[in-house]
Amino acid sequence: MVRVFIGLLWIWFGSTQLGYGQAGSAFSFQQLDSLQQIEERPVLVFIHTDWCRYCQNMKHTTFQDETVRARLESAFYFISLDAESKQDIMLQGQAFQYRPTGNGTGQHELAQLLGNVEGKLSFPTLCFLNADYEIIYQRVGFVSAKQLRALLKILIDEKEEDAYAEYE
Repeated sequence: MVRVFIGLLWIWFGSTQLGYGQAGSAFSFQQLDSLQQIEERPVLVFIHTDWCRYCQNMKHTTFQDETVRARLESAFYFISLDAESKQDIMLQGQAFQYRPTGNGTGQHELAQLLGNVEGKLSFPTLCFLNADYEIIYQRVGFVSAKQLRALLKILIDEKEEDAYAEYE
């Protein structure tokens, strides 16, 4: 009985920890270097906070879309990054940390680095990286499933004329 309870807790915490069930298999930055050695892929980083309503809406709508999930699973490494996480993150041998900005507030250095658009970090932000972790595209604000499907199609290099029209 205790084993079953522990097992259920492990499954529940594991699924919430790995990106709120979005995109089927969200990865951590700690896994990224190893994954890139096995198969190079672009990376999609979803930068969000717990208090952001648009972020929560994307988690429950955009990232639950079957086509979005399939495209992410087949062609990207998906990472969900809480911009207010206090957990240190190692990426390419560099440590990124939470930086307090006031009494009980702060932001993670990696969220600042990846999500900063025109000198400002806003939520939600999608940051697309190539396999060398260079930023290739950033999108600030809510993105619907339809818009993300079109954007992923463009970035996967399925250059169809209607992909650009779908995104708008």
